[in-house]
Amino acid sequence: MLTLIIGNKNYSSWSMRPWVLMRHFGIPFTERKLRLDSPEFYAALAPITPTQTVPVLLDGDLVVPDTLAIVEFLAERFPQHAIWPADAAQRARARVLCASMHAGFQNLRQQMGMNIEASLPGLGWNLAVQRDIDRICALWDGALRASGGPFLFGACGAVDAFYAPVCARFRTYAPKLPDFAAAYASRVLDVPAVRQWCDEGRAEHDFIPTDEPYRSRPDWS
Repeated sequence: MLTLIIGNKNYSSWSMRPWVLMRHFGIPFTERKLRLDSPEFYAALAPITPTQTVPVLLDGDLVVPDTLAIVEFLAERFPQHAIWPADAAQRARARVLCASMHAGFQNLRQQMGMNIEASLPGLGWNLAVQRDIDRICALWDGALRASGGPFLFGACGAVDAFYAPVCARFRTYAPKLPDFAAAYASRVLDVPAVRQWCDEGRAEHDFIPTDEPYRSRPDWS
């Protein structure tokens, strides 16, 4: 049995991606959740991975501590599931979109951290964040036009799981989106695995100050 080590569902966008993917495709696994930014978090991860980050996928003695690596491992381990598009060219494009999310959009990440439980319209917005949002929408537009939808490469797969935390951020911070992008984000948030993650995230009610620094501001209410 696979084990997926994750952080808080309300905050951990990295953890969300493989969890949603595995739930969506019915890949059996045991979930182990660690409270972010706690002594227990680092103590539990230290003997497993030097990065001491989540998610981590365990398969017996094999440790896979990177989100992209986890997705590639799952695609090879479970080839019966359409984790990546079947067409080689589309598969390459899908990997580009995942890599863009994996390595980019730092302004959006920093200013609009994932917080599923909250409703914070307008918080964190600035021009640099808007440039990230515009770039994401352009990537979505190109993929949806090429595939015809309803998801980025037709059926829901790895790329949509990678952008699910962005869709959650868009719901929390409510930036203005083109109609097609708002509709796509709604479709992703309505995927049963994504709904389950979000429902469980909202139920945590576990405030972690490092993930919500704005709460300590004098003008916060």
